[in-house]
Amino acid sequence: MPDTASSFQFPPHEHVFLGKDHDRAERRTWVVIILCTTMMIAEIIGGALFGSLALMADGLHMSTHAGALLLAALAYTYARKYANDRRFSFGTGKFGDLAGYSSAIVLAMIALLIGYEAFVRLLQPVAISFNEAIPIAVLGLAVNVVSAWLLSGGSQGTHSHGHPHDHAHAHDGHDQQEEHEHDHGHEHGHGHGAHHRDNNMRAAVVHVMADAAVSVLVIIGLVLARAFGWLWLDPVAAFIGAVVTANWAVRLLRDTGGILLDRTPDPLMADRVRGIIEAEGDQVTDLHLWRLGPGHLGAIVSVATTGQSEPSHYRQRLAKFADLSHVTVEVQHAPSASG
Repeated sequence: MPDTASSFQFPPHEHVFLGKDHDRAERRTWVVIILCTTMMIAEIIGGALFGSLALMADGLHMSTHAGALLLAALAYTYARKYANDRRFSFGTGKFGDLAGYSSAIVLAMIALLIGYEAFVRLLQPVAISFNEAIPIAVLGLAVNVVSAWLLSGGSQGTHSHGHPHDHAHAHDGHDQQEEHEHDHGHEHGHGHGAHHRDNNMRAAVVHVMADAAVSVLVIIGLVLARAFGWLWLDPVAAFIGAVVTANWAVRLLRDTGGILLDRTPDPLMADRVRGIIEAEGDQVTDLHLWRLGPGHLGAIVSVATTGQSEPSHYRQRLAKFADLSHVTVEVQHAPSASG
């Protein structure tokens, strides 16, 4: 007779936690790279020829965007290429967050550079060729608006669908069992939260929007400087743009840094997971909740119970949370008070 126990095979245990719009976002990022690179060259040359620090700063700013967008595009490519590489224990969904964090650092550095140059130019103003500088700044703003529109179309990260995989293991010396789950179906435990964001695309959008804000300020500063002869408005406009950019960079650093350090992405979700397990009188002795990728959360839950419930029981209770893409359940069977 065939050995049915040895012939049975579990389905493959996948760890693909990429956003649903991953491929489309990657393509749009490459398109915007071309736009930003073209405009970057025009603004740097224009600023140098026509004496506008704000315009040159805008071009240098856009050069960092082109570099940041290249980083974002490569992160998309790398995450997709190695999505099934088993060396990445929890998949490659965090590559976008790593790229976003790196982009935020670049954004903060360029904000400091623009602020410094603006301060120096404020003390030592130079003549500006307004008739040439203003049209280039307007064109730069138009490019930024188009880029932001292209990028925002793929910025909503959602989760792809997979297949459930359950594995139970016994541990020597302890009456414990673990169960691992991939469950992408059913309903979301609550609405889309911050853990659904594609921070790689978000970083790209922030770069472009920061550049758009600087472009607006450059135009205002140039127009007013031409009308009233206030040359100091040009560096002031650049300085204000630097402050806005730095603020956005700090926020992006805070959010992506928290994900890279596995900070709990959704305290409300953690409370609901704990509540649904303890509703029957069991106790959650340990709970870890972290983000695996856009729309994907991982969880490790340790449960102490005086009953006979197995990991499959708690898996079924947690199945309502579709965002929990990878769950490990550990059950500790404690002796009952009457036992």
